[in-house]
Amino acid sequence: MTDASVAPSNTSVVHPPKSPPVSPVRAWWAIFIFTVALMFNFLDRQLLTLLITPIKADLKLSDTQISILVGFMFVLFYISVGIPISRLVDRGPRKWIIGAGIAFWSLMTACCGLAQNFWQLAIARMGVGVGESCNGPATYSMTADMFPREKLARPISIINIGMVMGSGMALLVGGYLIVWLTELGPQSFPIVGTLKPWQMTFVIVGLPGMLWALLMVMTVPEPPRKDAGTGAVTPSFAKVLGFLKLWSPAYFAMFVAAGVKSMLSFGNAVWSPAFFERSFGYAPGEPGPILGAIALVVAPLGLLIGGQAATWLAAKGHDDANMRIVLWVSLLLVPLAILYPLAPTAWMAFTLYGATLFLGSLGAGPANAAIQVITPGRMRGTVSALYIAVFNVMGYGAGPLIVALMTDNIFKNEAMLGSSMAVAAATLGPIGLFLSWKALKPYARAVVAARERDD
Repeated sequence: MTDASVAPSNTSVVHPPKSPPVSPVRAWWAIFIFTVALMFNFLDRQLLTLLITPIKADLKLSDTQISILVGFMFVLFYISVGIPISRLVDRGPRKWIIGAGIAFWSLMTACCGLAQNFWQLAIARMGVGVGESCNGPATYSMTADMFPREKLARPISIINIGMVMGSGMALLVGGYLIVWLTELGPQSFPIVGTLKPWQMTFVIVGLPGMLWALLMVMTVPEPPRKDAGTGAVTPSFAKVLGFLKLWSPAYFAMFVAAGVKSMLSFGNAVWSPAFFERSFGYAPGEPGPILGAIALVVAPLGLLIGGQAATWLAAKGHDDANMRIVLWVSLLLVPLAILYPLAPTAWMAFTLYGATLFLGSLGAGPANAAIQVITPGRMRGTVSALYIAVFNVMGYGAGPLIVALMTDNIFKNEAMLGSSMAVAAATLGPIGLFLSWKALKPYARAVVAARERDD
């Protein structure tokens, strides 16, 4: 089945030959760079979750205000800039877009450390969102042009190791850093004046990303697009929306399922350090190294196994391999996500946290690969940006906010944070599970159509 909206408009034109593909060595080098870039992305993004307690005390903020800083202030500009940038991704040099984004979000993370009130921190968080919006669409678009469709789940799963490494490093390194800086106390610096420990943490963590931006643009190859030389042009935004409408049974269920499950996962992840502090008496920053160490062990393992499992299923002839893995994982994940914040002891809570993180990681790579597999090459940047927008608005924006609103307005007790997290999981988990099941058959049909288009 070939969709007219993605077919060449003039087949009589003689086109130049395609550029040679990127060699396997250079392709895997690019995957390494993408993985570390995503690590910096989530390291900068997640750092605020570890610093909730000192920021709340210093700036006199409520849980709801913190959730807005963590979520909507970040997401609002992430998506408002991400869609226009995705149009550039479908047209131009993608590695330069990624490099510029890394440099900008790293600078804005450092600027978070200069904030003196809620609005200054909010503006810096908006800047982090603007920079990070450059990364996902361009990274996935380049990866899809470097690897064959049936093997795409593995490199994308490896890239997503950067996400969990960044989150884990934010907890592990950030945890030790904030404890050390707290013992050191406020310090005075030229020009910026006196900075408190949480402010110094942002500055120290943010600046190294500038160096990785240089490495990105200097060493990563820009892969030729798979439709290069065929006369294919970048479709208009209206045509992209038309394609999504044509395949809406697959895309709608996949987008919303990912968004609902991200509400669950981000809601738990953002509030986990505070949960251990409030429920089990840990000091600010103290749970971070334990949570980070758990993440650095179980999440990469889950991503590698999930990517390999999807690749194996695809090789066995299952067109729905990616979404089948997502569904199977969800069946196990939902009950554990409900039990985790209700654990009566800290060691049991840490164990359940690791189990939920492992299961969530199993499905992350196949879920992202599923979008790339069924989307035409010249639409991948835009479709990825829309997917990431849904993922972030629902997950990173609404997920932490729902938990905070229940804590502030229903339970009206900070110590009941675990109950808020459990109620959110019990509500959202079954919805995500149902939508993942609904996506199976439409997704398999879309895979077959994509194979026939051969883009």
